Amino acid sequence: MNTPAPGPLGEETDTARHRALSAASRVRMLHLVRQSGGGLTAAEVAAATGLHPGTVRAHLEQLTASGLLTRQRKPDGTPGRPAWRYRAAGPPGGGSDRPYRDLAAALIGHLGQAEADPHAAGVRAGRGWGRALASELGRVPPLDGLMSVLGWLGFDPEVVSGQDADPVVVHLRACPFLELAEASPDVVCGVHLGVIGGVLGALGAPGSGTELKPFAAPSVCVIRVRLGQGAAGPGTP
Repeated sequence: MNTPAPGPLGEETDTARHRALSAASRVRMLHLVRQSGGGLTAAEVAAATGLHPGTVRAHLEQLTASGLLTRQRKPDGTPGRPAWRYRAAGPPGGGSDRPYRDLAAALIGHLGQAEADPHAAGVRAGRGWGRALASELGRVPPLDGLMSVLGWLGFDPEVVSGQDADPVVVHLRACPFLELAEASPDVVCGVHLGVIGGVLGALGAPGSGTELKPFAAPSVCVIRVRLGQGAAGPGTP
């Protein structure tokens, strides 16, 4: 039996959900299901993540047991027993995310005040996060891995130049951390740049000279990614 404990805002913290969200793979699966309109089957999640179907089913069952997902069998007209279809149990960004948002805001505010160079501090923090996210990808090309991570995080990325270009230009059409970025742009945009560098480095690309320009185009942030041995610039993660 899981005993909830008081969270940072006096709310009860569900330890089952904490355990379910302790693995990056499960966080990615939860994001995929939340982004889908009508839910996803285990086979569809496996196809999207490249993970073994048995591994995917185990992760989805843990997310369901924690209350983050629901599942239902719906006949689809094909012979045999229909597959489970998994859906988000509640709207993303609801009350259960509030303590984490507040904690992130507190840590970002501290970095912004305590560090001589808040942007560099954010880059350092993001780099480690990016490496951790990339470790779940397996052997994939650096640009493909970067696009997957940015998509999982909710940035809605789009490559707008040819993949043979140098640098490759990527537009981020959404920011899942916009409220935090508006309050502390140096730290939060630094974290984003660090994540990009951490992912690229973990996948074997130097990422030298990679740049992130917030809102450099209408309603989008622009990334310029050098996948070769480019010279390092001031925006290097």
